[in-house]
Amino acid sequence: MLNDREKSGDGYFPVRWQGYQPEKEGDFLLKAGLKLSHLRLILAIADSGQVSAAAEALNMSQPAASRMLNEVEKLLKAPLCQRAARGVEMTHFGEAMAKRARTILLEIREASREITELKTGYGGSVNMGSVTGPAISLAVPAIHRVRGMYPAIQISCHVEASNVLARELLSARYDFVIGRLPDEFNPRDFEARPLGFETSCLIVRAGHPLFKLRSPGLEDLRLYEWVFQPQGALLRRSIERMFIDANVPLPENVVSTPSVLMTMAMVVNSDAIAPIAREVAEFIAGTAGRAGEIAVLETGLEFALEPYSLITARGRGLPPSARLLHDLILEENGRSQPRAV
Repeated sequence: MLNDREKSGDGYFPVRWQGYQPEKEGDFLLKAGLKLSHLRLILAIADSGQVSAAAEALNMSQPAASRMLNEVEKLLKAPLCQRAARGVEMTHFGEAMAKRARTILLEIREASREITELKTGYGGSVNMGSVTGPAISLAVPAIHRVRGMYPAIQISCHVEASNVLARELLSARYDFVIGRLPDEFNPRDFEARPLGFETSCLIVRAGHPLFKLRSPGLEDLRLYEWVFQPQGALLRRSIERMFIDANVPLPENVVSTPSVLMTMAMVVNSDAIAPIAREVAEFIAGTAGRAGEIAVLETGLEFALEPYSLITARGRGLPPSARLLHDLILEENGRSQPRAV
């Protein structure tokens, strides 16, 4: 039980607690008056690491957030956070409650979505993410089919790197994603349906000097400016590994950007080289206007990438609208696979 509290610039923090006496009944939190507002505050503090930032996210004053934190700690009879070098860090009690709060609030949100969809008949929403290649080859045609069947469905599709997709999926910001499982995440937190391999290529502007060479090699390529994805991106690592394995120095003139649009602009307006998903390169090269001035540079070099999958969070069900798009993506993938003769 809280005995004293010490005030700091970010709120109030427990200093000393007396022995905790376990409750006899498992539902003591509900009987004690635990509210959804308490859960929202706990989760906001866990996500932001600051009481002040949590208060701002919940549109309340910091003193009000500190009072609510004090209130919920008294209900739980346990400290939820403690002062850290920058803001606060969650105690074991706080981490446990934040994990449960995320699940409870997610289930309430999904219940609201499902009720809306049942009332309107597939009038709900879908939030998905994808790496670049399958966003073009699988997500786009599946979204067109959904829109043709149920125009009222609201669909958001975000194109990101796999590590961002996995993090946002676990945070319940996406219903499902198309990507790869990064090494830094526990694979037990996901369910994955393998889809295929993302093919990549190098793009340059039409009329690039390298087209004068019959078969440009790494020694030729490294002399030009490169536009890469940010450090650690899978495709960038694959290209860099290719240079290292061939004992060829890495390109020195490098610009990094996660933006496909920025990449295209750099390539069209210079002699830069950029690795990109082949589906995207072929789509843009076939369009009119300046974007269509890019060309695929065939070198014969192998860009080995890991296969991508359709990924959901383990133990989290999909609402009907998300399930529909999820299954149509699987259908589109089946159509695109070569048939055995």
